[in-house]
Amino acid sequence: MERGQEMKKKKIRKVTSEEKLPFTEHLEELRWRLIIIIATIAVWFGICYTYSEDIIRFVQKPLNQKLIFISPTEAFFVNLKASFFGAIFLSIPVIIYELWGFVSPGLLEKEKKYTLPFIISATVCFIIGVAFSYFIALPVIMKFMLGFAGEKLRPMISIDNYISFVGRFMIGSGVIFEFPVVIFFLSKIGIATPEFLSQKRGYAILGIFILSAVLTPPDIFTMFLMAIPLMALYEISIIIARLFGKRVDMSAVGSQLKAKS
Repeated sequence: MERGQEMKKKKIRKVTSEEKLPFTEHLEELRWRLIIIIATIAVWFGICYTYSEDIIRFVQKPLNQKLIFISPTEAFFVNLKASFFGAIFLSIPVIIYELWGFVSPGLLEKEKKYTLPFIISATVCFIIGVAFSYFIALPVIMKFMLGFAGEKLRPMISIDNYISFVGRFMIGSGVIFEFPVVIFFLSKIGIATPEFLSQKRGYAILGIFILSAVLTPPDIFTMFLMAIPLMALYEISIIIARLFGKRVDMSAVGSQLKAKS
């Protein structure tokens, strides 16, 4: 028993930047961090399940009409699905912290000082993205899509399809709004430069439209509604990289090139 506890402590010990671990040890650390994330989601899932009806009513507001279910088990599984999405939203700070904890051993000590600002700003940006999708994007999308029904068609939307769409759309929006934070961090450590981001703008726009097509229903209007804010975030990220990015001493680079030649 004592040997098992000792092995467990060894597996979840904190890794320092000076240590060089084999690939299997990195996988072991990742496994334990994923276990923590899953446990956190499971705890929040249990709490959210007791309020699943309230969550469904909250998510239903942008649609502003009653939903139906078309199978005997659909209502039960919808409560589970709504609880799962709620657990994901509430677990975001822990998810961000654990992912940062996994990559932080490879950073320099001066770069690790951004731990708390990164976690806070990433969480805030995720909340802003979710709020944007719920209060701005979803009402516009629903009004536009249901407007095609006309007078002769009566929309009868399945609650399972609606909850799945809203959950994916809100999580996708939250992840997308993390982009400026990620670029800020990458620019501070010198990986992303404004010049590089500007040069790759065409590829970025193509990737934005592909991502928007995956996260939204198969219609051009909804895709553009998500792609336009994302393109704006990309331009904001270039400005962030220009203002806060790591400065490169060109004279030092030139002297190093002369020395090598």
